[in-house]
Amino acid sequence: MFRTGWRLVPRPALAALFVIGGLAAGGLALAGIRASVSHAHAAAGFLSIAEDVPLMPGLAENADAAAVFDKPSGRIASTEAKGAVTANAVRQFYAATLPQLGWTRQSSEEFRREKEQLRLGFAGRDGALTVRFELAPHQQ
Repeated sequence: MFRTGWRLVPRPALAALFVIGGLAAGGLALAGIRASVSHAHAAAGFLSIAEDVPLMPGLAENADAAAVFDKPSGRIASTEAKGAVTANAVRQFYAATLPQLGWTRQSSEEFRREKEQLRLGFAGRDGALTVRFELAPHQQ
């Protein structure tokens, strides 16, 4: 059924390849493309609002909560993710991961990189936690 060297590729990855390699290069704009790309980013382990901010394992992003606004001073974006994790585990994950991606830790829930800041917020309780991600221009 499969030729030697072939492998199955998950549908979100195929959607991203199709969008990036096909439609996006051709300049077509369709309503479902953004959702496919966002889904592919989330499936790859990154937030849909920021392709360079990882999504902690154990969290699932709520695609309906994502919002992005571009301003002359920078982008403002927010989203949320839920999971059976603890707030302490989330803080530890981002404290270890984000500095490797160029973010500087300002506090246990705030990081900065160049002209942007990322804030983490928490709602719910450990084991049924909602994590809010807010990306905004850095206020000097």
